[in-house]
This record gives sequence, structure tokens and C-alpha cells, in this order.
Amino acid sequence: METTYLIIGFISGGILGAVILYFILKSSTVSRNSYDELNHLFIKSNSDLENSTLKINELSQNIAKEKEINLNQSDLMNDLKAEFAKVSAENTFLKAQKEETKRIQEEGTLQFENLANKILEEKSEKFTLTNKQNLDTLLKPLGENLESFKKRVNEVYENEARERHSLNSTIKLMLEQTTKVSQEANNLANALKGQTKTQGDWGEMILERILEDSGLTKDREYFKQQTIKNEDGESLRPDFTLKLPGNQLVIIDSKVSLNAYEKMNSSESAEEKAQLITLHIGSIKRHIDDLSRKRYDHISESLDFTIMFVPIEPAFLIAVQHDQNLWNYAYSRHVILVSPTNLIAFLKLISDLWKRDNLSQNALKISEAGAKLYDKLVGFVDNLEKVGKNMDLAQKSYSDAFSQLYTGRGNLIKRAEDLKNMGLQNKINKSLPQNMIDTSENQIDLSE
Repeated sequence: METTYLIIGFISGGILGAVILYFILKSSTVSRNSYDELNHLFIKSNSDLENSTLKINELSQNIAKEKEINLNQSDLMNDLKAEFAKVSAENTFLKAQKEETKRIQEEGTLQFENLANKILEEKSEKFTLTNKQNLDTLLKPLGENLESFKKRVNEVYENEARERHSLNSTIKLMLEQTTKVSQEANNLANALKGQTKTQGDWGEMILERILEDSGLTKDREYFKQQTIKNEDGESLRPDFTLKLPGNQLVIIDSKVSLNAYEKMNSSESAEEKAQLITLHIGSIKRHIDDLSRKRYDHISESLDFTIMFVPIEPAFLIAVQHDQNLWNYAYSRHVILVSPTNLIAFLKLISDLWKRDNLSQNALKISEAGAKLYDKLVGFVDNLEKVGKNMDLAQKSYSDAFSQLYTGRGNLIKRAEDLKNMGLQNKINKSLPQNMIDTSENQIDLSE
């Protein structure tokens, strides 16, 4: 702008000097030829001033357009920063959930260990080898479930951390990808003049490249030229079909309009440029109408709109700048216009939706695993109680048998020894252990 003011000042000064000189010479005795020459110089200077003014106006318009483009890019960056902040908040929430789950797991494990240790300490002397094997059989599945639960929680946290790092890298690459796509579009524009089929193939190639770099997986989250049927049973093959969580579809079709746009860039006439811009906008509207007539939005799984991809960023911007109603024109026909920049941001949001859906599925699996673990623990405690009751019954049976064997005057050992002493010594080849006989006699003395 400073250069512009210098030019205006210089030209204005020149004109002022010429006028002053003109009056000085006119007031003196100057020849007619000198007067005509000065008059011609004045007219030429005035013409140069008008031309400079036109150029200044044109430069001002270009600067305004550049500011608007920069403003759009700034809005996009603000949206991306907001999305990053949202994902970071979700990461903090998931991390807190993981820590809480880990704390509950540790408390449950500690309580279980204390309970098991208490039971084992009380019953350790009474366990037989068979009871120990049964206990190992009960503990092994529980331990496996605890380890599986811990592994699943760690996997969810590690996946979320990787996705957060991937988001940071993606944000840095988005502007580079946008610039790269736009440069490639401009480089190929001249080679595609007048070749409609080639233009269409090239637009699909740019669209596919953006999809490949979006983090989505081909033939899983998006499909190329997939055959689908509309409500009338007709088979349709859009350029790309994008799958959303919940089995919904979004149709993306590439449309290229280069002829009028290329001529407009080459033209030096403002009037001709205005006419070519009108033709360029008309070409885009015809593509919108053609896409609308295919009624992709009437497919049962599809959303209520179809995405029309314009692969050349400047061609998209100049159309929406000169026809501010163009976007509404498309939307009223269930078509949404997108450029490479818009599409990259849109696909990133879809990729994040899939990641969140996967996290939700993992959280559901963790919840189910936790419920099963709790049920297993309840069953284990019930079985331990049954083992304790059976051990108590075994102890009581042992005590009853011991009483019959050792205690009271009618105990079995005392009766057997009495029979032996009545004359069976010569017929008996074996004897009871002396300590058992002594114990039996001691029990009789204690009972007396």
C-alpha cells in the first residue's frame, strides 16, 4: 500500500508541475508548438493517472480476496484446535477411568487375597491333597480372568495414547496435504483442458488420495465404485461410498469444471473474466443438478445429502465468492459442496467417530468382562463356603469316630483288648499299637 501511495504522489506531483509549467509558459512569450507539447504532456499524465487508479483498485480487490482466504484458513485451524482440545479432554477422562478401574481391581484382588488367606490359615491343617487340587482348579480360571481383564484395560489405554499422538501429527499434516493437493491440481489443469473423461478420472484420483491419507481403511470404512440400489431398484455406482458408525452411508462424487476456470485465469480483460466466472459457476450448478437427479440421498442407508467434491481449491473458492448463494443452491438439492480443505477436515471427523466407536465397543467389552469376573468371584466364594462346610462335617465325623474308638468304657479299643485278654492271645498274630491302647485307657481315666 505504501508503494501505491508513492506512485499516486509521484504522478500527482508530475501533473501539478506540468500545470504550473503550463501557466508559466502560457504567461510568457512561448511558441505555439511548445504550448501544444505541454498540453499533450498534461493529457498523457492525466491518462496515466487514470490507469494507475484502475490498477490500484484491482490490487485492492486482490488483497481483499487474499484476506478472505486467510480468514477461512484461520477458521479451519480454530476448528481443528477445538477438536484437539475435545479429544484431549476425553483422553483425560479415559485415563481417570483406567486409574479408577485399576484401583478397584487392586482393592478386589487384595480383599480376595485376604479372604483366601484367612480361610486357608483356618483350614490349612485340615486340607487333604484332594482338597488342595480342587482349590487350584477353582483359582486358575479366576486368575486367568483377572489377567485378561488387566490386559484389556491396558490395551484400551495404549490405543487411546497412540490415537492422541496420531491426531497431533494429522493436524500438522493437514495444511501440507491441502497445499499439496492444490498445487497438483493447478499443475495438471493445463494438461486436462477439454478432456472431460480425463478430468473425471483425475478428480477421482485426487479424491482417492485424500481418502487414503485420512486414516480410514479402504473396503472397510470407504468403498470405491460400490454397486448400490436406489429405492426404484436401479443399480448405481458412485465414485466413493463412505461408511459411518451405525451402518449409515455418505456418497462422495467428484466433479471437475476446468474449461471456463482456465480461460478466466488466462484472460487479461476484466469484462471477459467476469463472463468466464459466470460460465464457471454455471458449470458447477449443472454438476449439482446432475448429481441431485441421481437421488443418492434416497438410498435407505444413506444420509439426506450427497457430497460433491471439487478437487481444485481456487476454482471452488472463486465460485463461492462470486455466488454467495451457491452453497445454498446445492444444499436445497441435497448436495453439499466441498473442496480439498473441507473434505480433509470432514474425513478427519469421520475417522475420529470410528475411533470413538471402537473405544465404546472396548469399554462395553470391559464392562462385560468385569461383570463376568464378579460373577466368577461370587461363585468362587460360594464354593469356598461349601468346602468349609464339608470340612466341618468331616471334622465332626472324625471326632465322632475318634470318640467311638478311644473314649468311654465301651470304646472299641478297650473292648478289643478285653476280648484279647480273655484267651485270644494265642489265636491273634497282630496287636494294636501300644500308644493307641494307652490313649484309650487315658480317655477312660479322664471320663471317670
